[in-house]
Amino acid sequence: MPSPPYSDDRPAGLVAKDSAGDNAAALSVSEISALLKRTVEDRFGFVRVRGELSGVKRAASGHIYMALKDENARLDAVMWRGTTQRLAFQPEDGFEVIATGKLTTYPGRSNYQMVVERMEVAGEGALLALLAKTKARLEAEGLFDPAHKRRLPFLPGVIGVVTSPTGAVIRDILHRLADRFPSHVLVWPVLVQGQGAAEQVAAALRGFSALPPGGPVPRPDVVIVARGGGSIEDLWAFNEEAVVRAIAASTIPVISAVGHETDTTLADFAADLRAPTPTAAAELAVPVREELHAQLSELGLRQRRAATRPLQLGRERLAVRAERLPAPQELIAPHAQRLDELAERLRRALGERTHVARAELQKVAGRLSLPLLSVRLARARDRLEALARLALSLDPDRVLQRGYVRVTGSDGRTLVSRAAAAGETALLLHFRDGDLAAVPAGDTPRRASPRAKPPSPEQGKLL
Repeated sequence: MPSPPYSDDRPAGLVAKDSAGDNAAALSVSEISALLKRTVEDRFGFVRVRGELSGVKRAASGHIYMALKDENARLDAVMWRGTTQRLAFQPEDGFEVIATGKLTTYPGRSNYQMVVERMEVAGEGALLALLAKTKARLEAEGLFDPAHKRRLPFLPGVIGVVTSPTGAVIRDILHRLADRFPSHVLVWPVLVQGQGAAEQVAAALRGFSALPPGGPVPRPDVVIVARGGGSIEDLWAFNEEAVVRAIAASTIPVISAVGHETDTTLADFAADLRAPTPTAAAELAVPVREELHAQLSELGLRQRRAATRPLQLGRERLAVRAERLPAPQELIAPHAQRLDELAERLRRALGERTHVARAELQKVAGRLSLPLLSVRLARARDRLEALARLALSLDPDRVLQRGYVRVTGSDGRTLVSRAAAAGETALLLHFRDGDLAAVPAGDTPRRASPRAKPPSPEQGKLL
């Protein structure tokens, strides 16, 4: 039974005095505060409190200060930095949560508070409300804008995969890629569930984007973020703001393949393309190699057909037109007939011309007797001999035998005057025993008289 409330009927005095038999010694403020702290912590060493978060504030030290409230009361709470690192979500005002911890007092302000050691969203309905609120806030920032979506490369050379390295997801992706189009795959191993999963996924996306083109580690052309199916709690890491922002900021196109077809996370809204399953993500990343071969074969066949089609059409048109042409014999027949007529006319004309020529020959045959021809030939010979003697007498070089010289210019023309010779730059003197080149030297000395002394041999040039 609890002790009855303490009652003191003594009148109050000016100075406090201890009465005989009084066992209620006066306590200091610190002492009563310590007693209250021990009493509260012993009585409420483990409590679970459900309420709405209010006044959430993260201090520079990493501690989180907040209050849990309902429609009638308010309870201050604190979560130390070491505990906040294990949170699966970021607490915000308005979230309905269930906090686990203990109650304690804070003597500095004479109040009590709850030290939270674990905090969870209060039920799936509250979690969905948190999801909707986060989605609306990120959507307002433009992180889900369709205008920011990028086209995937048609045939990526390198494919990056962010997922657990030990689950069935990576095996399904590799198997499907091997079936469709074997590709170079880079796996960035991460946790896909629980504490720290969101931070690892975000770090992997940033790591792939930071790879330089042409570096020692090949830079992916497309990145697949994948996880198998599960509850909303299992997939919650892909609803975290850090993951959504990392996907939106990725410089490489991202395919989100989280959960099964009915599962939807905020990562799906931020990615460039959503795949219903991880296997479907592999199908969306690469085409089917056999289908590409078939398409190339079809295109090659179409190309060959396009190249030969004009020739085929030309042959067909030529055949049609050739059928409309008359037979070659019909084309040649008139010309052959004309040729026959001309040949016949030529034969008759030759015969007539021969007959006329024979008649004319007979008319002059009497004048073609041998004595008459001999007389005419003798007359002709006499005339040719007379012309030969005349030509010999008129030969200008014949007089060279008698000591004369013939002078010609550069063009071979015979010069017969001093003026013509003076106008030439070079002269050629023709002697009986050969030619001699000479250059005009100016005025020629006047001819000496027969009795004059002959010139000296050193007189100079001839002209």
